[in-house]
Amino acid sequence: LSQSKRMASGNCSFVTEFILLGLTDQPDLQLPLFFLFLVMYMVTVLGNLGLITLTGLNSRLHTPMYFFLLNLSFIDFCYSSVFTPKMLMDFLSKKNIISYLGCMSQLFFFCFFAISEGYVLTSMAYDRYVAICNPLLYNIAMSPKVCSSLMLGSYLMAFSGATAHTGCMLRLTFCDANTINHYFCDILPVLQLSCTSTYVNELVVFIVVGINIIVPSLTIFVSYGFILSTILHISSMEGRSKAFSTCSSHIIAVSLFFGSCAFMYLKPSSAMSMDEGKISSVFYTNVVPMANPLIYSLRNKDVKIALRKILRKRTF
Repeated sequence: LSQSKRMASGNCSFVTEFILLGLTDQPDLQLPLFFLFLVMYMVTVLGNLGLITLTGLNSRLHTPMYFFLLNLSFIDFCYSSVFTPKMLMDFLSKKNIISYLGCMSQLFFFCFFAISEGYVLTSMAYDRYVAICNPLLYNIAMSPKVCSSLMLGSYLMAFSGATAHTGCMLRLTFCDANTINHYFCDILPVLQLSCTSTYVNELVVFIVVGINIIVPSLTIFVSYGFILSTILHISSMEGRSKAFSTCSSHIIAVSLFFGSCAFMYLKPSSAMSMDEGKISSVFYTNVVPMANPLIYSLRNKDVKIALRKILRKRTF
């Protein structure tokens, strides 16, 4: 292969570049998909940067809930920027090439931001649990120090998970085969190209992904179990409705993210083709980062009020 460097021994060549097959191989769909994902990326960037700016400018939103939301928006912005610009270029290019180091870097940052998003959503569930179940202790339980510790823990878990995945990938040898049946360097499609044993990698994927999906999911599930029990004991319908409305946006975001991730990574590889995997990946790589700011802004009264105030100031 022209993009491979011949090794001194044998006919094996060490891959220095990969070719991404993309979302589809049909030429007629390339341009429509380019414009579709361009619009999605623009909505993602504007939505998340808008929420970050709004949260920073409005003192009313300087609370633990919006501290986590600010971090979620930052993660979603970075997360989508890891692969969407490259994906958009590949829709217009005939040879979708990515270097070996570029592929490994993309893999690392994809894992880092995906795992950190899961733990930020878990922190937000804990915040809702304290606010509804222990409102008198809220200021103590969700102090700035606690919030910062939760975020630090989220990023440390993300770094350790991303390092484990990328470190195990770097130990593999890729001989001759360099065509990735995906639109970015995802773990499973890259593993399929290795000419050495991937048993350790598959074990790491199962353990790391299992921990980073099951543990946050169970934590969120238990939190909402206590929240539901508390809400059902509220006597007034208005109080119940208000409590439910504060959680609804978060439940939608959690369902979208963890549902699509679990469908992709916790199924046996033999039970799903790579084409199905690409469709599933679109949800947690493109739809979720775009949907989160829309969910939290359109369904959030405080965000709407803060936005109106800023628009009034700009107008007058």
